[in-house]
Amino acid sequence: MPAIVGALRIQSVGTSSIIHVGDVYSINSYSEAKTFAGGGSFNTGDAVTVQIDHAQTAINDNDKFDQVMTGMG
Repeated sequence: MPAIVGALRIQSVGTSSIIHVGDVYSINSYSEAKTFAGGGSFNTGDAVTVQIDHAQTAINDNDKFDQVMTGMG
């Protein structure tokens, strides 16, 4: 059955967002991310104390794809 859609306003669309207007059979979203972080990163909790002297995060990533996502979408 066809959908009747009136006025439509989209403020913003973020990464890996889905906009669904009308009839749909299947919606598949996916995202890819690569995160680099140095020592002491991603700490959570109350009163976390981290002391890191002379830390360095070296990043050398020359390949185009780490893992190709196929069969999505």
